[in-house]
Amino acid sequence: MRYDVTQVTIYDWGAAVPFADCTLRLIPIERFGQRVHVSDLTVDPAASTMVDGLDFFGNHVTRVGFRRSHRRLTIRATATVTVAPPPPLEPDPSPAHETVAAAVAASTSLAPDDPVHFLFPSRWVPLTPAVTEWTAASFPAGRSIVTGALDLTRRIHAGFAYDPTATEVATPLARAFAARRGVCQDFAHVMIAGLRGLGLPAAYVSGYLRTVPPPGEAKLAGADAMHAWVEVWCGEDLGWIGFDPTNGIVAGCDHIVVGHGRDYTDVSPVTGIILSAGSQGLAVAVDVVETGGPAPVAPDMVAETPAISPPGR
Repeated sequence: MRYDVTQVTIYDWGAAVPFADCTLRLIPIERFGQRVHVSDLTVDPAASTMVDGLDFFGNHVTRVGFRRSHRRLTIRATATVTVAPPPPLEPDPSPAHETVAAAVAASTSLAPDDPVHFLFPSRWVPLTPAVTEWTAASFPAGRSIVTGALDLTRRIHAGFAYDPTATEVATPLARAFAARRGVCQDFAHVMIAGLRGLGLPAAYVSGYLRTVPPPGEAKLAGADAMHAWVEVWCGEDLGWIGFDPTNGIVAGCDHIVVGHGRDYTDVSPVTGIILSAGSQGLAVAVDVVETGGPAPVAPDMVAETPAISPPGR
């Protein structure tokens, strides 16, 4: 599927900001199964410095600096992206989860796409015994990694309530798990913590999810939103496969990847430092518009290799 994606982020500062440095991760990445045809990122006021690059995991990063006083910052990111269909998972082609755990435990690679980076606790995803124990019910002895991951995805979807008022960005994972409430970030972190507790590599994915309006109703501009889901390493042959616990599904053509990392801190859309005082207001509008049906799949878009690719691929 081919999409035009637009995100507009507006910060209203409580007082004038004479100095700011920000790091932006808002442009979708090139990777197997996803092609970025064109992208653009603009800021208002104009930045004093603006440098593009890639981080360790291959995410698109723009570093911007402001040295002139301003009360409002507007960030506009646009891209045209084609997403190829994921590989078929029926019949289940994956190995037993014990085989996957043993393979990654034996890894000696430090390449950016190696699953070992996504095996250990990270800043916002500590190993939590209660979460590990709860997750283990999806992985009885001999169950395949794909079947277990999909079962866990559906259990989170069925057992957790989507409630934007229940958590904040910095709410600890254990608290969201105990409450069984939260948003996509919380659900992704819970799933990752459970998988890592069982020795299974899992990555946090940030991106966009195309939504479809109810029959007979027009799609509202800005109705789409940034979304988070999980990619699970399913062995050498299958590589990384996406699972969306918020919706209880395998990630597909409606999921557009902006970045991936160990947890939310690796892919935060906007981070930085400002010199100011007082409160701040934030407004975000996302629009994902389908511009064509299933696109011809070029050889380099076929998801035959790990979805997480090192810089330059």
